Amino acid sequence: MPPADVLLYTRTAGYRHASIPDGAAALAALAAGRGLTAETTEDPAAFSGAGLDGRALVVLLSTTGTVLTPDGRTALEAYLRGGGALLAVHAAANAEPDWPFYGELLGTRFAGHPPLQPGAVLVEDPRHPAAAPLPPRWEWTDEWYEYTSHPRAGGVHVLLRADESAYEGGTLGDDHPIAWCRTVDRGRFLFTALGHAPEAYRDPAFLGHLDGALAWLLG
Repeated sequence: MPPADVLLYTRTAGYRHASIPDGAAALAALAAGRGLTAETTEDPAAFSGAGLDGRALVVLLSTTGTVLTPDGRTALEAYLRGGGALLAVHAAANAEPDWPFYGELLGTRFAGHPPLQPGAVLVEDPRHPAAAPLPPRWEWTDEWYEYTSHPRAGGVHVLLRADESAYEGGTLGDDHPIAWCRTVDRGRFLFTALGHAPEAYRDPAFLGHLDGALAWLLG
């Protein structure tokens, strides 16, 4: 059995968010609230068949750049396809840029963002646990991510959208996905582009979003 139910992976090979420690602490607390233990690591060796076997959930928390070994990629794909669960948070959209499977999983790639600023999130699927805790229109400050292609074209199920009329610099128009999910064989994957600032991980609404994501991923 693995040393903890939830593996929180925070390795960065590019930009490193100051919010990573806050995010790891918040996600560990949410896991504990569900009766699960969590460990935080930056060691790529955690990604092996034995290292992932029995994990309830793997989280990529604002990971950037190439953070997995080739063997680690193989192990993570096998874990997910075999019934595992993967949560990718914020800058994890900018991880593993040359791994085709991860690009297919995300359904797109990170392309940048306008300056950090207040905006608004629109709930698209209020029945989904990751969206249910939020009001239909949620005022929020974050980095409003842009993508190299439209996520819907990648076959994802959109949960939340950004309201581009509420901030400056959006380019996708009325349909700007900001959180989505999908199944992969027997596994589950969810991505949220939100979570830039340390204080986000102390906000009750955002914590509700993350806790709902865990609820869905854990099935």
